[in-house]
Amino acid sequence: MGLHKQYLRVGQCAKNKLFGIDPSRGRRPARAQNSNASTVQMLISQQGKIDNGRVAVIVVGVVTLVLGIVLTCVPWLDYIIFKHLRLWNDTLSYQYWQKPGVTRLTKVFVFNVTNPDGFLNHGEKPRLVEVGPFVYREDMEKVNIHFNDNGTVSFQHHKILTFVPELSLDKNLKVTVPNIPLLTLSTMSNSLMRVLQTMLSMFLRTMNNMTPFVHVSVDELLFGYDDTLVTLANRFFPAHKRPASRMGLLLSRNGTLQDVQTIFTGHTSMSEFGYMSRLNGRERLPFWDGPPCDSLRASEGSFFPPRRSTHSDIVHVWDKDLCRIWPLQRQYSGASADGIPYEHYEPPDDVFDVPQRNPDNQCFCPDGDDECGPAGLQNIAPCQFDAPVYLSYPHFYKSDPALLESVEGLSPDPEKHQSYFNIQPKLGVPLEGQVRIQLNIKVDHAPNIHVVKKFPSIILPIVWVQEGVADLTPSIKRLIYLATNVADVAGPLFSYGCIVFGSSILIFIFVKAYKNVVFTRENLERGRETLRRGSSFIINGQHRLLIVRDSYSLLSNELLSQDPDPDGEQDAHV
Repeated sequence: MGLHKQYLRVGQCAKNKLFGIDPSRGRRPARAQNSNASTVQMLISQQGKIDNGRVAVIVVGVVTLVLGIVLTCVPWLDYIIFKHLRLWNDTLSYQYWQKPGVTRLTKVFVFNVTNPDGFLNHGEKPRLVEVGPFVYREDMEKVNIHFNDNGTVSFQHHKILTFVPELSLDKNLKVTVPNIPLLTLSTMSNSLMRVLQTMLSMFLRTMNNMTPFVHVSVDELLFGYDDTLVTLANRFFPAHKRPASRMGLLLSRNGTLQDVQTIFTGHTSMSEFGYMSRLNGRERLPFWDGPPCDSLRASEGSFFPPRRSTHSDIVHVWDKDLCRIWPLQRQYSGASADGIPYEHYEPPDDVFDVPQRNPDNQCFCPDGDDECGPAGLQNIAPCQFDAPVYLSYPHFYKSDPALLESVEGLSPDPEKHQSYFNIQPKLGVPLEGQVRIQLNIKVDHAPNIHVVKKFPSIILPIVWVQEGVADLTPSIKRLIYLATNVADVAGPLFSYGCIVFGSSILIFIFVKAYKNVVFTRENLERGRETLRRGSSFIINGQHRLLIVRDSYSLLSNELLSQDPDPDGEQDAHV
């Protein structure tokens, strides 16, 4: 064994001399030398030089990866959409809101009384025949716009109703309807003393053509005909109760409306976006004495707060004709023919219910429940110069059956008479909406007024109106589709795409750098040279020289008897 070890030591010395290896160098210096090239240097350098192109690609990969991670954690696309949705000068939503450009149609149906004589003199029920539709295109825009510092905007409506003959019956068609000014005066006279009632009766008898029913054209009924009582009221009544100079149901809809509305633009909170803040400078409705009847927080119809922001199944809408805000309750979800998702809203069944079943309606009856009338009616006298005018659904739909039984010719139909809104939940934009309301007059028997003494107490329908938007323009639908369907897919796709793209770049650079280190030409040449030599192998991490039998000779006994110097002195003898 001793001789064998001696041969190995001699061989190691020869190998060190042959390849120029310092025998004093151990494992640790070799490892230290390999560790000088750090991982970062390995990635950004090539053959010992900084590769600027590789550095740029690594930076792009890191930035893309970080961007993707950040975008998946924040609703960045919703932020961009809501930024353009909020009302401000020259935004897309402002242009749509200021002048929508959609086709808004107002359809009017008149109840023609076909048996006025039988009703007054023979105790017959009034026989009603629905005549219509009479269709008007509503061209509307907001004018006198002023943005306020508190995140609101004030404006007025400018509306022009234009008759659409191709969709309508002849507007000059004659109909027989109740004489609203006369019946209003006779009903209000019941609160007067008997002597005043007598004087009023004598005064009315002296006037020509003062009858309980009038025979006028539909155009006159809607946009004005001369009436003596209305002319007198316009001249002598106080300003806050003064009617127009002519009698017309839609007369106040044309031109610039007097009301100044103030709504939230969405800059303070999207949960109030589109809701009214003030009406004519007031924070509460002046027509009613207490909440919730005098509440103003409702949409004027252009925008609603996005449900994704409110998480509420109830929205509110304001229309001057209603004389109140109107709750709308979410019923179901659907999609339009263009694939845009929406949520269907309808008024609750008890919106016009009596206070005994819906206590929120108690404030609409400040003088007692009789003022509200049966279920299904809404008193709007404060908005109509104190005239006994009541609203309901068309044909007394969802109303007290007694109202339907008191007349002939009505047939409620949910498909024709239900009001609704289809609202896009992410944006709060109404895709479609129809408000259907019937105008009724509540007549109290006035036996002391001669010209109407045969007119019994009754709630009599006059007209019903449908107004709204059936469809949006193609350009608006495209924008909504992009902001909803496309954005909901493109947002996550872009965010996760950044993560995949950035990760792929970094993995590619790492693999390429690793291959450059392991499979360089220098390392390959060294491998080939080692194979050619075939003279060394590794034992315990050290190179050992293979001694070939024919390549050595036996040493002399003197040399064998000497102990080799571990510091390399023996190498000199060799």
